[in-house]
Amino acid sequence: MQKVRVLIVDDHHHAREEMRNVLEKDSLFEIVAEAQNGQNAIQSAERMLPDLILMTVDRSRTDDLDATKKIKLEYPFVKIVWVTATDDITHFFEALKNGAQGYLVKHFSAGTWLEYLRAIVLDDEPMPREFAVRIMNSFSPAYEPRDEDTPLTPREKELLCLVADGLANRDIAKKLVISEHTVKNHLKNILQKLHLDNRVQLARYAYERGYCFV
Repeated sequence: MQKVRVLIVDDHHHAREEMRNVLEKDSLFEIVAEAQNGQNAIQSAERMLPDLILMTVDRSRTDDLDATKKIKLEYPFVKIVWVTATDDITHFFEALKNGAQGYLVKHFSAGTWLEYLRAIVLDDEPMPREFAVRIMNSFSPAYEPRDEDTPLTPREKELLCLVADGLANRDIAKKLVISEHTVKNHLKNILQKLHLDNRVQLARYAYERGYCFV
């Protein structure tokens, strides 16, 4: 398998070193450059054309947000994952709104990092269980399903909840005893029916309507 070229962005040398140490545990990833801030990240992205950028983001610094938007505009094939010290769910959604493909919290285990990043670059993006719980807890459990507003079949609702629970396509396929290809087709249909763009929006939709509360 071709290596995934990675750019690491953080203004602290120690933090960049920690991210490097995690990625070096998986031979899929090859670190091709490091940058200290958003502006440096734009320059490094232009020079190195990485496949994946791990960008530590401070919302108080507008250049971090601008860098994400500019890189995605110029190089839409580059996948960007925000890295922060907080698991504030609003920060997670802000990452997606600004063009990032994912969001990682620094205190997550190395195993969670690698599993999540592999899923991102291999186009099978499960939501880490920690995020699934955070999203679930961010909504009131008083919501009731509104079936009359939902054009999904019972099978699609079942699959929707598995996505919201953080399962990858391969795990959903095993659980439902179907192929990964069938899972991908279901997800494509669900996204089209609900006019949504990604798995995170699907998870929010599920929890807002009370489908996945237990």
